Amino acid sequence: MRHSASWMSIWDDRILEWIRENDSATPKELKESGRIHVSKSHISRRLQRLAEHGLLQNLARGVYVITEKGEAYLDEEYDAETDVYLDGSGGDVSVGDNTRTA
Repeated sequence: MRHSASWMSIWDDRILEWIRENDSATPKELKESGRIHVSKSHISRRLQRLAEHGLLQNLARGVYVITEKGEAYLDEEYDAETDVYLDGSGGDVSVGDNTRTA
């Protein structure tokens, strides 16, 4: 199960999945994909929010790519609410840039 954050919307997983499948995306491409059923401006706001939290990176001119953190979230290895990487074994976890033993 993915560990989403309270700031995330129902569209964020679809956005992240589409970008992972297609290597990058712009708001226009996401809107035209047919997978995201909200306005282009709403998609743009979601992309910015995901980038603010490190799940996406804005390369330039509205082109976004998924980050390592975004990949880990989709793979159920990252808790977006607590900013913690999960290893599934109760061992080491990473909090932000720090590592500690759980």
